[in-house]
Amino acid sequence: MREVLSENPDAAGVARDDVLSALLSTIRLSGSLQFCFMPTGDWQTDAAPSLANLAARSSGTMPFHIVVAGNCWLKTEGEETDLETGDVLVFPFGTGHQLGAGRDGMLVLPTRDLPPKPWREIPVLRYGEETQGVRLLCGYLQWDGLNFAPLRQALPKLIHLRTRAANDGDWLRATIRQMVDEVDRPRAGGVSMLPRLTEIIFIEILRHQIIMAEPRSVGWLAALADPGLSRCLSRIHDDPRRNWSLEDLSAPSGLSRSALADRFQAMLSTSPIRYIRDWRLYLASVALATSSQPIAAIADDAGYATEAAFNRAFSRAFATPPAAWRVIARE
Repeated sequence: MREVLSENPDAAGVARDDVLSALLSTIRLSGSLQFCFMPTGDWQTDAAPSLANLAARSSGTMPFHIVVAGNCWLKTEGEETDLETGDVLVFPFGTGHQLGAGRDGMLVLPTRDLPPKPWREIPVLRYGEETQGVRLLCGYLQWDGLNFAPLRQALPKLIHLRTRAANDGDWLRATIRQMVDEVDRPRAGGVSMLPRLTEIIFIEILRHQIIMAEPRSVGWLAALADPGLSRCLSRIHDDPRRNWSLEDLSAPSGLSRSALADRFQAMLSTSPIRYIRDWRLYLASVALATSSQPIAAIADDAGYATEAAFNRAFSRAFATPPAAWRVIARE
């Protein structure tokens, strides 16, 4: 009871936002694809995860769909969901799914019908003879954030956001309208603008997932909603290179060392010190992919005394040595 009464909701919210900002600053969308899909009548897509197959690399490839107009249904893992205008769907792990309208409609394969790249304009694929139907913006994002294990483990197979029902959905709907405008009225730079607008929507979806995390649930997103853990995580993400001790982290968290360790284990299935190691290794993976720093310097930033020790730890975490990771990330 004392622990509950000692919490400061405002401070916890600031800490949560600090952690999210630290994560978002490392987001690197390494690839994307967008196209417009306009079927009419009764139709259905193949259930195979074909969008992921279009990506240059399968790791971290997340298909998405935005229902711009009309209604349709989604089938995934034996469940059917009705979709309406304004719905945004993201599949963090490329889970196979099927879209359609009506029953036993024509089979459409939009990924097969896309023109060869590069594109000077966003492709628009139309199916059927009717004038009214469904309009979707589809594609995929390649995001290296899924290499951070605590976040990867916290994400569901499907993120479904109804912007019509969201309290802060107005600006999201405005962003979607701008995306549609880029498709309908092609202008110079439109092919580059659409991925950036998609990135904005994706970041907002991550924020929404954190805000909507159940207070008693587990995982990284739920940990950000926990006052004590969010303050601890904020310290870690604010200064990941510091030689943190459990005592250093417990004091600002308002928890004893044992209580902090227990809460980490219960919500994140790890210890504070191991979490720090995982975050440093993730930051190292970003540095390898985006900078020309020598591996020895990246190893030092990650807190490893020798490059050999860093190589072993990185290889265990990512199943690839750092030098090979750098080559693959830049292909």
